Amino acid sequence: MLLPPEPGCAYRRASEMTIPSLVKDDALDKRLYEAVADRLEGLIGDGTLRPGDRIPSVRGLHRKWSVSVSTVLEAYRRLEDRGLIEARPKSGYYVRATPRALPEEPGASNPPKRARRIRGSMAYRLMAEVNRPDLVKLGAAVPHPDLLPLDALNRLIARALREAPALSHGYAVDSGHAPLRREIARRMLDAGCTLSPDDVVVTSGAQEAVYLSLRALTRPGDTVVVESPAYYGHLETLEALELKALAVRTHPREGIDLDALDEALGATRVAAVALVTSFSNPLGSVMSDAKKRALLDVLEAHDVPLVEDDVYGELPFEGPRPHAVKAFDRHGRVLYCSSFSKTISPGVRIGWCAPGRALDTIARLKLVANTASPAAPQLAIAGFLEGGGYDRHLRRLRATYRDHVRRMTAQIALTFPAGTRATRPAGGHLLWVEMPRGVDSTILYEAAARENISIAPGPMFSANGRYAHCMRLNAGLPWSQRLEDAVATLGRLAQRQLRGR
Repeated sequence: MLLPPEPGCAYRRASEMTIPSLVKDDALDKRLYEAVADRLEGLIGDGTLRPGDRIPSVRGLHRKWSVSVSTVLEAYRRLEDRGLIEARPKSGYYVRATPRALPEEPGASNPPKRARRIRGSMAYRLMAEVNRPDLVKLGAAVPHPDLLPLDALNRLIARALREAPALSHGYAVDSGHAPLRREIARRMLDAGCTLSPDDVVVTSGAQEAVYLSLRALTRPGDTVVVESPAYYGHLETLEALELKALAVRTHPREGIDLDALDEALGATRVAAVALVTSFSNPLGSVMSDAKKRALLDVLEAHDVPLVEDDVYGELPFEGPRPHAVKAFDRHGRVLYCSSFSKTISPGVRIGWCAPGRALDTIARLKLVANTASPAAPQLAIAGFLEGGGYDRHLRRLRATYRDHVRRMTAQIALTFPAGTRATRPAGGHLLWVEMPRGVDSTILYEAAARENISIAPGPMFSANGRYAHCMRLNAGLPWSQRLEDAVATLGRLAQRQLRGR
């Protein structure tokens, strides 16, 4: 592929550019539109294109560089997201007068070093809003149906009901249907895990897998280590099981601080550690392979098991999916939990657990809890995995989530109060936003609800009511003017709080 010319030419105006052609593309090519965007960014960076300059029209660049209109449009969207250009109605695209910088990242957390009992949260109210059609759902971490392969899944469910009615309407006992457990074990090779189908217990979503795992490892009154901030679903589970949470310092890119974890395990009797190890909820952090190995070393030194929630592991923006901590587990210490809720459908409630040496206990608890997960969705998902549709879908979904996270971050930079910080996740579809201390996200939640917008306030992610000035936003929605306006409205409401109005 040929690229546009390097920056540094003697011309100043886009209208005067003499640019060699690129190889013509017949479809939207990721490498090509990013190359176009990067080259134009270079021209802006070295002053060839100055603030206020009009850049070539979409059709003009299409002709000059011999790239498709869709490629140019996507390149210009990238430059808008980066805050480098802006569209002016009926006029075209211009270099922004002041290129917009992205928000700084939050620093590592600093939670109290005491275990706390959980005292309820807003989770029930937040999830009750999921089906409101008038709401812009930035609160619950639920992907929009338009981004999921529902037509294919519906056809496969219908086929299961038609071709295997007795099986579809029966109990899928023995830890779940063998075809699905076989496909799960095969996919886990990508996460670095060598499992047999018999190592897997199918559950009703990852939340049940985590619940059963913690139920197997603890007794009421025990202490469980969590991240800070922590996924509120884990905190809800601890509350239901009458457990205490011990929050440990966590970095928004690298995950839990292992020195702080080692100190906590040495100072407090801990029954288990529960972490989202790749693209965590809510921070989006991902632990490196080296850190995951070191985590196991710390846990083995203190003889503490790990409940690994890897529900976002299939969603890196670039490159292969991260290894699970389970990949380095040689002693069955890791109880691995995941699901298809973030990638295929949250409504089918199909997850799984690979619980290592707790396998028999988990299988028995699953039988006691609800006998079996629904059979027809298990057969349908097994068919989707086996047919190769899942990998094609994941490629599209990862690119979509990457784009929407970037767009949302850029909109936050444009509309939120000065001093606002936002995470830089490398996967998943969640953003953690840290606003100036004068903003209370629970008050913002109520104000946003009056505008038909939902958010997840920061205190939901803490056992002790911290993070009042923070919130989690869901970027797993189709990008639209309504969504962009909703983020801008949140920024306006936060600005109003700071001004005391």
